[in-house]
Amino acid sequence: MTDTRLIHTVGVRAMEWLWAHRDGFRLEPDVDPETGFLERFKPIGELALICRVLFREGVAGSRQAELARRLLDHVWRETLDGGRMLVRGQRTEPASPIPFEVYVPFKELGYSRPDLERAVVLNHRLDSWVAFETTPTRRLGLSAFQRRFGLTPRPPEAGLVGATWLARTPEPWTVEGHTAYDVTHTVFHLTDWGENPDGLPPGIADYLAAWLPVWIDDWLDLERWDLLGELLVVDACLPHPTLDEPAWQAFAAAQQPDGAMPAVRTMPEGEPDEVFDIVYHPTLVAAFASFLATSRALSALAHAS
Repeated sequence: MTDTRLIHTVGVRAMEWLWAHRDGFRLEPDVDPETGFLERFKPIGELALICRVLFREGVAGSRQAELARRLLDHVWRETLDGGRMLVRGQRTEPASPIPFEVYVPFKELGYSRPDLERAVVLNHRLDSWVAFETTPTRRLGLSAFQRRFGLTPRPPEAGLVGATWLARTPEPWTVEGHTAYDVTHTVFHLTDWGENPDGLPPGIADYLAAWLPVWIDDWLDLERWDLLGELLVVDACLPHPTLDEPAWQAFAAAQQPDGAMPAVRTMPEGEPDEVFDIVYHPTLVAAFASFLATSRALSALAHAS
């Protein structure tokens, strides 16, 4: 099993980079809605999800926990204007689930925007919500977010799992990049982002136990650090994680001294905002993988003693 200190250090460095580059979590409020006003909300929602995992698992040091809370306060207060930008986004595109998806982890972490919540309750009564066209994995995630918010999922989660690629346990050698990301997020939604490993149906858990190590080796060879990080999270979501030592050692070695994690092979070059947009996701994933794997490693050590 990988040295817990190595796994933990990846998360420490990632949080330092995210805090140092907090202004990269920005919106473009003057952009034409037709060109994607809501697209810039995605990094903010991902940050809130990962910070929630950090607080939930309770394995962060005081410095990490402090930076996570300061990051959340910064993006809520400065970037989202106390949630007002989420309200604006919901009014701009009433049928879009993005403001709702971003808000849920903030709500779970103690932030509140009552007028947005009223809009969410209203919009989720509409047939348009159920008719929203998206991938099976995204639809599963939206129903999971409804449950977490306190709404009755439409459609119910149980009826959505079978439509995902992973639930069909196809030929494992047919997986490719886009499919692999769907696999990882199916696992995230079924386990509530690693909180409930027993949420994986036994057949899916067995399939992943057999083939996840192969996929980890494949994307390690390709040096696709973003996807490798998500697969390491999936490993930590399994009932019996492996905490693959060669993969974790290579993953940690790919991380830059300042904590940034490249998406593929080496760090990109360009203007700071452009680099942030490429690097923020693999760095968030590195923090996510670190928090969850550290928690699993410590639990394994406790049970072994």
